[in-house]
Amino acid sequence: MGLTIFLVLLGVFFLVAELVFLPGVTLGAILAVASYGAAIYFAFARLGVVGGVLTVVAVVAVSLIAVVVSLRAKTWQRLALKDKVEGTSMDSPSWALKVGDKGVAVSRLSPMGKVNIGGKVYEAKSVDAYIDQRCEVEVVDFENFNVVVKKSE
Repeated sequence: MGLTIFLVLLGVFFLVAELVFLPGVTLGAILAVASYGAAIYFAFARLGVVGGVLTVVAVVAVSLIAVVVSLRAKTWQRLALKDKVEGTSMDSPSWALKVGDKGVAVSRLSPMGKVNIGGKVYEAKSVDAYIDQRCEVEVVDFENFNVVVKKSE
């Protein structure tokens, strides 16, 4: 009797694991069916027809309860991630600058380098072939997190 109960509970465990963690017909479903089958076989062999039929009814009832409990929305809400990611890697220069702002090249831009605009240093890309260090630059566009600049006239 104890072996039959253990096999039924093991089958329920594998069934819930299949429903919640391993969707699709995988090892969990195969192990659940094998556990249920072994429990029913041992129940008929050791407990007779009445014990076998009661085991079949218990397997069906326990399985239905496990499926309903596993698929309820509250069960999934307990497993779901509730935290929100609100951070960013860095501010986009387009938030702080606008086209036409002027600054100075901190390093040589050939075509990438650093510029100082409004007291802040930004990664910049030159539309010209290159811009020497300490040359005046003007913002013409934004590309991802880079400022696109040209030599100021």
